[in-house]
Amino acid sequence: MKYQNVLMLMTFIFAIVGCQKTVPGPKEVVSKETTEIAAKVCDSVKARHYGADAYGMKKYIMAFLKSWPNHSVDSVQRSDLQRAHLDNINRLANKGKLVLDGPFFGNDDLRRIYVLNVQSIEKARLLSNTDPSIKAGDLEIELREWYASAALMEVNELHATFVKEDI
Repeated sequence: MKYQNVLMLMTFIFAIVGCQKTVPGPKEVVSKETTEIAAKVCDSVKARHYGADAYGMKKYIMAFLKSWPNHSVDSVQRSDLQRAHLDNINRLANKGKLVLDGPFFGNDDLRRIYVLNVQSIEKARLLSNTDPSIKAGDLEIELREWYASAALMEVNELHATFVKEDI
């Protein structure tokens, strides 16, 4: 399934980006210096705040938003739905529930992804159903559990420092 390929690619990318230290191989000896450096890298307060496990990871729910086949709305409705959809994205991000979001390029049925900071598919479905485009039947959603770096919790704050113009 093509969504699994996207999920595997994203997991690989975030694993590489989220990696802050190297782990010794089976034959390498962990020196006192290596242990001290590793201890300095780990911010246990922040890790606990974001729900990180011992590996700096946590569970999220990834949402694949897809176009409903044969669903059509006129251009005025589509524009209104898009504005409400973007407003909902901002609302969820401001509440700390939407960690990562973005549309795909092209006109395929896979339109965008969300990474939600919730622990269950049921909670993710409740949040997703607040999206006006989903409520209107313009988009459908597929939800999957995902294990990734807890550092993703800082993406929205970091992103805000790059924004010149609001969407």
